[in-house]
Amino acid sequence: MGGSAEPAEGDPSMSVPPAAGTAAFKADLHRYLRIGRQALLWKLDGLSEYDARRPLTPTGTNLLGLIKHLALVEGGYFGVTFGRPFPERLEGGEPDDEPNADMWARPEESRQDVLGLYERVCLHADATIEALSLEAVGRVPWWRPEQREVTLHRILVHVTTELHRHAGHADIVRELIDGAVGLRPDNTNVWLPDGVGRTDHRERLEAAARTFVAE
Repeated sequence: MGGSAEPAEGDPSMSVPPAAGTAAFKADLHRYLRIGRQALLWKLDGLSEYDARRPLTPTGTNLLGLIKHLALVEGGYFGVTFGRPFPERLEGGEPDDEPNADMWARPEESRQDVLGLYERVCLHADATIEALSLEAVGRVPWWRPEQREVTLHRILVHVTTELHRHAGHADIVRELIDGAVGLRPDNTNVWLPDGVGRTDHRERLEAAARTFVAE
């Protein structure tokens, strides 16, 4: 949804002071992980329980499910991988769990249940990142044997990439609900020419696309 943008001054992700060498590299990776978390979480702001849960794509993509899924992702990669397992059960991570159990919230799970779990997972992940060097070696048991040995550097890149991918999914889902878009509430990341509204812009794109419709 538009170009990328730097976080605003005063954003918690900016609290990491500049450093030199490897420390700065690690701080940058961790900062972008936090930016992705914030971009994802604000997509639930102001939504009803129904809108936070309802599927908006043919495959069932929904906002609360994306957060529940990322709790599983961060809890696993920054937990078991480095011998620091997250102490709570993460639905979707066990062999006997229903497929895609981590991609939606059951009726008995409140929004605060899911958000609270994700907050605890993120604190656990942050502690792992802060405790280990980028060169620290871990093992991903669910990857193929020849790929299981990893470094914290690789896992930071892997998880941050997945997080931002799902934040993009959340962008689209939230826009379909009420039109809200952007990296943050104060930054839509959508720019249009002066005097051109969203409806006009969409109609212009539709007209351009229709020039390629077969006769």
